Amino acid sequence: MPEAAPRTRPGVRWTIISLIFFATAINYVDRQSISLLFPVFGRPSELNITPLEYSRIGTVLLLAYMLSQSISGKFYDRYGSRIGFTVSIVLWSLAAMGQSLIVGLGSFAAATFLLGFGEAGNWPGAAKVVAEWFPVRERALGMAIFNSGAALGSVVAPPLIVWLQLRLGWRMAFFCAGTLGLFWLVAWLALYHTPETHPRVSKEELRLIREGGAPRATAQTAPRWRTLLRYRQVWAIVTARFLVDPIWWLFVLWLPEYLSKARGMSLKQIGMFAWAPYLAAAMGSLFGGWLSGRMIAAGASANRARKTVVVLAACLMPAGILAARAESPLTALGFIAIVLFGFQMWISNVQTLPSDFFSDSAVGSVAGLGGTGAAVGSILFTLTTGWVVTHLSYAPVLVVAGLLAPAGTVALLLLAGNIQRLDLGRAAPAIKYSGELQE
Repeated sequence: MPEAAPRTRPGVRWTIISLIFFATAINYVDRQSISLLFPVFGRPSELNITPLEYSRIGTVLLLAYMLSQSISGKFYDRYGSRIGFTVSIVLWSLAAMGQSLIVGLGSFAAATFLLGFGEAGNWPGAAKVVAEWFPVRERALGMAIFNSGAALGSVVAPPLIVWLQLRLGWRMAFFCAGTLGLFWLVAWLALYHTPETHPRVSKEELRLIREGGAPRATAQTAPRWRTLLRYRQVWAIVTARFLVDPIWWLFVLWLPEYLSKARGMSLKQIGMFAWAPYLAAAMGSLFGGWLSGRMIAAGASANRARKTVVVLAACLMPAGILAARAESPLTALGFIAIVLFGFQMWISNVQTLPSDFFSDSAVGSVAGLGGTGAAVGSILFTLTTGWVVTHLSYAPVLVVAGLLAPAGTVALLLLAGNIQRLDLGRAAPAIKYSGELQE
């Protein structure tokens, strides 16, 4: 008797984005483990790592991100999201588990480099999955859902990692966090296929996914980097992320240390309160994606919707300047929460731009180039932060970070022009400003 065909069901795309959401959450649990445990294993009685040396470890992580983003983007475009995510999560999970074995600065740097190299693939991979699985009007929401996984991971990490450290020690805390990705991988291999090959996708959902000219998942050859870099739209994404992403990394890498050294909070207090800004970040991500999609559904162009949300978000991020002058730690955390709300609102729309501008064969590569720009900017900012907090204080760092979002957003508007699908077969347009909110 022939085997019955699997039944289709509605909304498979939401299952797929849920998988990416949880991968991103695990990504951030593993990443946040470093900053949360550093006040413990960095002290003189353990590995004796200074804040200046820690800033160099942050640079190693970002260097790995810089190298991996563009390479991972090309890898995902060539081999597909199923294989791409498998390679990424195996690498970063093993590296996270390996951090339980570090014995000094050298081994710490090596494990951190491998962690960053694997984790970086999550971002161009997620952008590619959203481009494959979501129609244009839902893409910002899809990006917002996966980006909110970063916030969830950052919310879960402080109480989870602190609890593991207090119960089992910092080495087992690293090891346990690293195993989470391997459990996720089982679900990924069981459930992920492209829309055209997924046995559960109905014809109606496939038609919806392709609504508005969404790119089909085909075996097209990924364009060369030198071809993509001729487009001002690529430089808009790279430049904006170079300037604005350091804001996020500032708090990912330094928030526990800031609360400990500058605000006098204990590790237990950090575990109790440090999750709050990341909860705000999750809300900002979902709100930014929802607002953009709502505007498009109401008749606005993708160009107007994306730019309106990005500008509104950029107006929130200078709240970090007020954190530098706040009287109490909780007030400072409140201002930092506003910053991260705005950042995730901003990034959930900026990360849709590769799929707004380019076909599926280029989305991973363009997203990877944007991530490379983000990593370069964050490396420079992290190195500067280490020197400034060692010789001065956190106040100058928070003030400069507060000015980056408006600067990056202006650069984005000047370079991007009208947000619409480009034809890679035509000559790249010259880099020039063509109107901030042009329809």
